[in-house]
Amino acid sequence: MSLSRIERDRNRFRDIVRGRLREDLRRYLSTSELLGRRGERAISIPVPQIELPRLRFGDNNAGGGSGQAAGEAAQGEARAGQGGGQAGEGEGSHLYEVEVELEELARMLGEELELPSIEARGRSQLVTETLRWRGIANQGPASLRHFRRTWRNALRREIASGSYDPHAPRITPLHEDERFRFCKPQSRPQSSAVIFHIMDVSGSMGREQKEIVRIKAFWIDTWLRSQYKNLEVVYIVHDAVAKEVDQDSFFHLRESGGTKISSAYELCLQKIREQYPPEDWNIYPFHYSDGDNWSARDTERCIGLLREELIPRVNQFCYGQVKSAYGSGQFKKDLDGALPGTDRLVTANVNDRDGIREAIRAFLGRGR
Repeated sequence: MSLSRIERDRNRFRDIVRGRLREDLRRYLSTSELLGRRGERAISIPVPQIELPRLRFGDNNAGGGSGQAAGEAAQGEARAGQGGGQAGEGEGSHLYEVEVELEELARMLGEELELPSIEARGRSQLVTETLRWRGIANQGPASLRHFRRTWRNALRREIASGSYDPHAPRITPLHEDERFRFCKPQSRPQSSAVIFHIMDVSGSMGREQKEIVRIKAFWIDTWLRSQYKNLEVVYIVHDAVAKEVDQDSFFHLRESGGTKISSAYELCLQKIREQYPPEDWNIYPFHYSDGDNWSARDTERCIGLLREELIPRVNQFCYGQVKSAYGSGQFKKDLDGALPGTDRLVTANVNDRDGIREAIRAFLGRGR
């Protein structure tokens, strides 16, 4: 009875946490609060401490009445929440760190943005082997002995030999009766995907633009990891020259040179040819820039690479244009004008953090 009650309380607490997350999800989509809290399979999310109401005996008229006391308490909490004023000796508000599985967070994202599940391309599956404790062997360590199988074999042997006495049943397993569990490899096809995060790191892309890219990349990764068991991420930065970097460098590197977008597209194409053939991989390039390119000729080169090389190889190519004070925003106009109605090309403007939500919906809303 007590265990059942504990489980009910636990499930109720989970429902409260999920409800709070759903309420705050719209805010999380435009802030970086969760970015540093992600683990391999779960994310740590702060939630306010849940206090149950308690009755306290005393004189209601003391201290100006319960209504006044409640009002003063509420005002005190409001002042504490503002963080201003002098330091006090009162107890501050508390937050609990609650771990939520990334699959659950992705499910909430899908419900919030009404995202369809992704259908992997036909042959883009890798066969992986998993070990499952489904086999039975005649030999093995004592720690893996299968008691039921061992006892059953001993019972059968004694009945067959006539030594079994139903009025005084006593089963003594012998060595030949023993059975042990062992691992059997099992082949299982798994859809595999690779994400290419490509970003302009020239001088016109400031800190705020990179923070917007970081938030978008977090939610894109969270969703695609829920759709593919085997997912790899490649980070490419470019100014006038493109290069592959690690995750930390991707979000913090800043160069002072010009912008040549075709260098990044050429490097992405090279990686696809050498490591990620479309027959085995679902491919998702995401390019982030403020729309400046060094020349119209290079833009023509980019359009040619997209039309002839990249788009035929990928599930979907996404271009997110982040507004900056120094960017012209011309590149998105050129793409939309040169490749109108291209099914696997998605472009989106992100003028500020409030535009992150709709950009993510545009990128992930087609179920590719």
